[in-house]
Amino acid sequence: MFFVALCPCIMTADATSFSHLPPWKAALERFWGHKSVQNFIIVLILINAAILGMETSPRILAAWGQTLHALDQGILAVFVAEIGCLLAARGWRFFKDPWGVFDFIVVGIALVPASGPFAVLRSLRVLRVLRLVNKIPSIRRVVGALLGAIPGMASVFGLVMILFYVFAVISTKLFSQSFPALFGDLGLSLFTLFQIMTLEGWSGDIARPIMEVYPYSWIFFFIFILTATFTVLNLFIAVIVNSLNTIHEEESADQGNDIETVRKELAAVHEEVSALRKLLEANAQSSR
Repeated sequence: MFFVALCPCIMTADATSFSHLPPWKAALERFWGHKSVQNFIIVLILINAAILGMETSPRILAAWGQTLHALDQGILAVFVAEIGCLLAARGWRFFKDPWGVFDFIVVGIALVPASGPFAVLRSLRVLRVLRLVNKIPSIRRVVGALLGAIPGMASVFGLVMILFYVFAVISTKLFSQSFPALFGDLGLSLFTLFQIMTLEGWSGDIARPIMEVYPYSWIFFFIFILTATFTVLNLFIAVIVNSLNTIHEEESADQGNDIETVRKELAAVHEEVSALRKLLEANAQSSR
């Protein structure tokens, strides 16, 4: 009943968006792309996520196992229908959309028999929850910003590696004789510095024992934490925020272009109406 009641709204929405497609393909695109249908899919994803969580409880599984399994299969059938219809409507163009490919893989994993060597795939059904990334624009925008920030983050990561190497060499030469378990070689020094960077037990387990032997070693730890932890973390945040701002500016520019296009079209229509009015007035005067 939900889909029957929705069909008239869908047929009138975005009537010209898929005018280049055959009627049945355009109908499929309009139906599955309609906001109400997408909201319904989001609700199903959330329900499916709750079902997968409840299946981890032996008590709930013993009492409601068959019901949960039936609901899971029913929701999966809707997901398969969505992917199948979009594949039929778009053909190979479906795989040009990275999010479409992601949905195809996530839903496809659930169709693999979860027995024998493929039993591990049963636990991967929870990946269906990640379809929310594709369905909710705000989350998709954040993920796009993270992916767009990868080049900048790679540069920051390279800087971190250089800093770690420099401080590891220095700390090995300074503290290796008195604290071989922490700074005995380059590998141990890198691991210890990583622990210091996470600020997990760095004071009581590492810094203070070393300061008892080397009173001025606090200068080394102060410079390292200030550089590696706070400065580098802020650099990562700055790269991600900059990527978000770039995406926001691009979307604003696209919206501005759309508004300008509509204004030009309205101006053209106004000119045509004015010209038609003048023509009608001229014809009326000549007929007199």
